[in-house]
Amino acid sequence: MSDSTAADDRPGDDRSVMEAVATRARALRKERGWSLDALAARARVSKGMLVALENGRSNPNLATLIRLCDAFAVPLTDLLQAPATPLLAPSPPEEQPVLWTGPDGGSGRLLTGAAQPVGAELWHWRLAPGEEHRSEAHLAGTVELLHVLRGTLTVTVGGQETVLPRGHGLRMAGDHPHGYANRTGEEVVYTGVVLVP
Repeated sequence: MSDSTAADDRPGDDRSVMEAVATRARALRKERGWSLDALAARARVSKGMLVALENGRSNPNLATLIRLCDAFAVPLTDLLQAPATPLLAPSPPEEQPVLWTGPDGGSGRLLTGAAQPVGAELWHWRLAPGEEHRSEAHLAGTVELLHVLRGTLTVTVGGQETVLPRGHGLRMAGDHPHGYANRTGEEVVYTGVVLVP
C-alpha cells in the first residue's frame, strides 16, 4: 500500500509536530521491541517512510499518522506528545495542530486528547462548500461522536449515509471506512470525538 495521499491530506509544515511524531514513534516502537520492518508491516507503511519519520525528515499525512496510531493502539494525541497526567492540561490554540487541510480552506484541528483510561481525541473541523474528508477504518472498536455546530454535514460509514443539520449529534463506528462531506453552499463546522479502545 502506498504512503502517498492527495496534497490536501497533509498536515501543515509544522516542525514541532514532525519532531514530536519522530520522538514518540521511535519511543513507542522501542518500548514494544519492534523492528522498523515489524512496525512497517503492522502499520501498512513503508520502511523508508518510517526511517524518514523517525529522523524528523517526513511530514506524514493524516492517514499515515492514523495507521501508526492503530499499530501502536494509541490515540493520535499520544503520538504527538508524551503522555502526561496533570490535574489541568490546557491546550492553547498555538499548540493545536492542523492535521488536515482541504483544497478550499477547510481544516481538521486536533484540540486535545487523552490516552488513559481510554484513548480520546477532540477535533474541530471546518469543511468549505463541496469539500470532503475520507478516512480509512480505525482500530477495531473505535467509536466517533460528532456534533454539527454550523451548516449541514453528510456522513458516510460502510456504505450507509446520513445527513446531519446544525445541532444534531451522531455516534458512529470508526472502525469502518468513513467520510464527511459538505454538499451545501455554506461552510460546515463540527466537533468530533474519537474514542480508541
